[in-house]
Amino acid sequence: MIWRVVPVSYWAVVALIRLCTFLYVKGPYVTGRENVPPTGGAILVSNHLNNADPCIIPGALNRRIITMAKKEMFKWPGVSLVFRFIGAFPVDRQGADLSAIREAQAVVHDQHLLLMFPEGTRSKDRKMHQGFAGTALVAYRTGAPIIPIAITGTEHLKWPLLFFRPFIGPRVTITFGKPFYPPKVERITTAAARTATDDIMRHVAELLPESYRGEYAAAVAQHALGEGARV
Repeated sequence: MIWRVVPVSYWAVVALIRLCTFLYVKGPYVTGRENVPPTGGAILVSNHLNNADPCIIPGALNRRIITMAKKEMFKWPGVSLVFRFIGAFPVDRQGADLSAIREAQAVVHDQHLLLMFPEGTRSKDRKMHQGFAGTALVAYRTGAPIIPIAITGTEHLKWPLLFFRPFIGPRVTITFGKPFYPPKVERITTAAARTATDDIMRHVAELLPESYRGEYAAAVAQHALGEGARV
């Protein structure tokens, strides 16, 4: 659990991240920071557009964030070093990675913010795709609140071209939504985890422009109609 021993290097890397975002993107324009509690464990859940997302999002907050990232990121020179310096830990997307789930639970139990990308990989068409159930399992097992995040603009970051074009990068926005909890269940079943995952992804989609919502556009529209009927 390397994330337990790297707080100094974490803030050094975050300072570098903030410098890079200042140089290579417009923004990030951040809203909803007040929705992130100042203390206590919570699960941050975001859509995923670029391999830079796991770095840009921590740079938007003054609380330490521990990121669950695909294991392939830890094999790339340079990127692997950055991820280890910020205490990120790997997950195997090819199956049920129980060790990664246990580590995620430990992060939350230690009162840290855990950042997860339920889609498992970045979207190549910027639209949201079906999420995996790992986030719902961690939420149920820890009882921690879930904070949805919507990120836009990073799909236009092109590596390594961006390093030769300072101050003319894309506009990046990060929106933190209000905390919520998954639907209450008597026991955690596969069906319950699937339902909770869809609910989590809908919360994220609601924060995004319609063109980004992808598979969850219909769920957002249906929920809005239901809310309107109750008013």
